[in-house]
Amino acid sequence: MFKSFFIGEKEIMLPIIQGGMGVGISLSGLASAVANEGGIGVISSAGLGLLYRRKPGDYLKDCIWGLKEELRKSREKSKGTIGVNIMVALSNFADMVRTTIAEKADIIFAGAGLPLDLPSYLSTSSDTKLVPIVSSARAAKVICEKWHTNYDYLPDAIVVEGPKAGGHLGFKRENLEDANYSLEKLVPEVLAIATSYKDKKTIPVIAAGGISTGEDILRFIQLGASGVQIGSLFVPTDECDASDAFKQIYVNSLQSDLMIIQSPVGMPGRAFQGDFLDSVSAGNEIPKSCPYHCIKTCDYSKSPYCIIKALYNASKGRMNRGYAFAGANAYLTEKISSVREVISKLKKEFIAAEFLSGKEIAH
Repeated sequence: MFKSFFIGEKEIMLPIIQGGMGVGISLSGLASAVANEGGIGVISSAGLGLLYRRKPGDYLKDCIWGLKEELRKSREKSKGTIGVNIMVALSNFADMVRTTIAEKADIIFAGAGLPLDLPSYLSTSSDTKLVPIVSSARAAKVICEKWHTNYDYLPDAIVVEGPKAGGHLGFKRENLEDANYSLEKLVPEVLAIATSYKDKKTIPVIAAGGISTGEDILRFIQLGASGVQIGSLFVPTDECDASDAFKQIYVNSLQSDLMIIQSPVGMPGRAFQGDFLDSVSAGNEIPKSCPYHCIKTCDYSKSPYCIIKALYNASKGRMNRGYAFAGANAYLTEKISSVREVISKLKKEFIAAEFLSGKEIAH
């Protein structure tokens, strides 16, 4: 059966972290539902200023207000563990980190870049745990060394995200199908970095990217991971904050619908093909202006489309004006279920795989 693990002094009863998916996919609805099952629910901070627009509009201030509101809502719905996913590439990364810590969220998950200064935002009274998301042992080592040297701090956990993940990928396109970059290879490598600091701190490693069954979870726990991060499985759920039209893209998809795109963020990403991405390929979505400057690395004059508008539109069901990011196994979904049903299925699959694994060892 699933075993709990600790992030700092906080015990995580269900070793499942729900991936932070933006814009508007994982908010308080989904995060609180996963937290209520004993896992870690995660709110995506990306693009909250679009979801919480006030007049007169001020995107950066609206993002702060939106994050406060989503954390407030999640507390009303759950007493479980709630984290916030903050992309390092966001132009308002510092605002989102400061707000998350001030609002006393349990955990910050920071990826899409190396969060080298993340501990600098903590004060002596801060309780928020810091968890970087990496795609290599090298990145894990750099973060640990920088944090330890500059802030006398080490990660409270490390998420290692493999090339089968949805959304932005920390790999070169040509490495996505290379076995040398598989999650099965990355987890032991990152675990070795984490273990090298065992005299100073216990740093659990969390496997992420393409995990879709209880058998997958068992495999990575047997490799030494303390838990797993799952995103795509939680999209086609009743509690997911996206529109029904967005969820149906997952339910009705085929494996052949998945494609690798080049994001304006500067990274490859995995998404479902559709009319909007066809329009992008035809050069029809080039932005004429940029009212948000949401990504540090994005120059709208050179960008093929506005990513934050595209993701926001998709979350609202306007699929002809946006697209859905998805993991490599997202097409396996057959229906919309509840979060509890998804987790129950994972538990049953895990127990069955554990039983078979035990029989194999006995033989």
